[in-house]
Amino acid sequence: MSSSIDARLAELGIALPDAPTPAANYVPFVVTGNLVFVSGQVSRDASGFITGQLGADMDIPGGQAAARTCALALMAQVKVACGGDLDRLKRVVKLTGFVNATPEFADHPKVINGASDLFGEVFGDKGKHARAAVGSVSLPLGVAVEIEGVFEIA
Repeated sequence: MSSSIDARLAELGIALPDAPTPAANYVPFVVTGNLVFVSGQVSRDASGFITGQLGADMDIPGGQAAARTCALALMAQVKVACGGDLDRLKRVVKLTGFVNATPEFADHPKVINGASDLFGEVFGDKGKHARAAVGSVSLPLGVAVEIEGVFEIA
């Protein structure tokens, strides 16, 4: 199914990945009423998991790129939740981003901007959202970033 959001993604040269399957005993998303709660999506690209720790072996641009892959996975999950039609997305409500970082690293918001900026590029005003960006001394599989989200759909 082609939509204006699919056209926007194509215009930006973005291909959504397949929606990742859960790695444990949970579902990738839950739809309740007009809200979609998407489980945490970890930094991963075609080469595999993007691992590293901000402040140690990864810099802010690398972290932003990792966060961007999380945003793509979130979009892929929302697309599945919307029956393949991202035009049903009314609003990105909230993102919670977790950054694998050293105790001294303090630029978590800059890292999660990699996801927030992408939602703005793709969805415009509908992509503006509330957000939390927090640090953690480790994340599953050693990934650099994990992001969960809440989305409003029609």
